[in-house]
Parts: sequence; structure tokens; C-alpha cells
Amino acid sequence: MYDVIVVGGNYAGIAAALQLARARQTILVIDAGTRRNRFAATSHGFLGQDGRAPGAIVSDARAQLMAYPTVEWVEVQAERAEKTETGFVITTQNGHTYESRRLILATGVIDNLPDIPGLAERWGRTIFHCPYCHGYELDKGRIGVLAVSPLSMHHALMLPDWGSTTFFLNGAFIPDSGQLAQLHKRGVAIEHEMIEHISGSADVKLRDGRVIALDGIFTLTRTSMASPLAEQLGCTFEDGPLGPFIQTDMFKETTVPGVFACGDAARAMGSVAVAVGDGTMAGAGTHQSLIFRDA
Repeated sequence: MYDVIVVGGNYAGIAAALQLARARQTILVIDAGTRRNRFAATSHGFLGQDGRAPGAIVSDARAQLMAYPTVEWVEVQAERAEKTETGFVITTQNGHTYESRRLILATGVIDNLPDIPGLAERWGRTIFHCPYCHGYELDKGRIGVLAVSPLSMHHALMLPDWGSTTFFLNGAFIPDSGQLAQLHKRGVAIEHEMIEHISGSADVKLRDGRVIALDGIFTLTRTSMASPLAEQLGCTFEDGPLGPFIQTDMFKETTVPGVFACGDAARAMGSVAVAVGDGTMAGAGTHQSLIFRDA
């Protein structure tokens, strides 16, 4: 019986576990080893780590966490979660079961990409979702915004601060007069022709035969839960602009008592820096629930 099981050993999960380790709680981290940003060569916008490889940040963080004697780590997929009279039971892909008094879900999300030939192969390399994470490195170059819905207006109006921007509507929606005025004010070029495919570094081939060479492309994804555990436990979800996320209170506890959630699975939008802060709050909230609720 562990004090806490943390499912997910990336930025949010490790941050949560670190708070608990420093409070001398017994912790098990269960992680399948799949990071959302595994396709990106570098990570940006996180204090002290700007420009480092995402995997290196996680590796260092894990090594620091594992220096605490009350922490264990298993590399396996968590497949089932159940609430019991004394806490929770997690069943993993290899059939092992683990019990804990509290549970933290840092299980992340899956990015469901627009269905355009050539996009998936370039995801995280020259095609991105976060301007703050990758916009600066395009060095004021040629930027494309691929529309997937009216929400893409937000991207299109932001990106001119990072470079000359072309907004590819690609049949996703038609801007109204007010939106067109906003785009014009920001100097955004509008492209109505449908996209055939993406090639080269980030070259957009249109159906009329034109090719628009770009240095980078930004688009929104539709996200879905990377793990079924929150649904199995009966946690409430909220509908975010890009997909559902686990509802939590200010201490990161879900609607199921004793289950906490953090990181991209528990936020409408996220980044490495935000995930670390979210995990830190979840770890502290979980620890305090063990003290004051079980007293």
C-alpha cells in the first residue's frame, strides 16, 4: 500500500511526485514512456531549461526524483483504475496490481491532427501548435496558419508577432467582415485555395498547383484523453476549446475524492512550464489531503 500512486511520469507527474517525496510519502510512479512533445527537438519557455531537448529535461527530473528513498518507478502502461474502501487499485498491462491511499493522474492527452498529407510527418519539427514554444525560432520568417475551425482566428491574429503570416482557410470556415478587418489590421495574408499536401520543410502545395514555401506552420489539434483511467473512476470532464479535460478544484482534486489530476489532461491548454506548476500544486494538494482528511 503506497501513500500515492502517480500515473504519468512526465513533467506534471514528476513535479507532483517530487513534492510528495520531499514530504517523505511513499510513492509509485507508473509511466509508459510516451511524452506528448516527443516529436520536438527542443523545448522553450521553461525557466532554466530554455532550448534543451525535452527528453533531457525529463531524464534529469527523473534522476533527481529517484534520489529520494521513498520513490519507486515502473515502466508499464496503466490500464485500469478502481476505487476501494481503503483507496485505489491500479492494474497494469502486464497484469500487476498496485494499491494506494491517493491517486494522481498525470496521463496527458493525444493530439488528433488535421488530415492533410504530409502534416503528421512534420509534427513537432516544422508544424506546431504553440507559438510561445516554437515561434521565436522561426526568426521572423514565413509562417503559415492552417485553419481547422473559427478558433484558428486566435492563431492567425497572434502569429504576425513572430513572422509574416499566411492564413490557409482550407474550407474550415469563412471569416466574417469583422474578422477580415482584424486579419487585415494584423497584416495577415488570406489563402482560400484548398491544400493538396505539405512537402519539403513546410511547403504547402495547393490544389491549383501553386506552392507556398514556409518556414513553419501552426495549427490546432483536437485532443483526447491518452488514458481511460479518469473515465473508469467516474471523474467529471469539462469541454475545452480543443477537447475534454478532467475537472479539478484549485488543489487539483477531481470530482472523485482522493483522485487528483494535473498537466495537459486536466487543463484546457498547456505547456511544459504550466504542466510543472500544475503538478506541483497537485502534489501539495494530495499531501495535505492525506494529513487533514485522514486525521
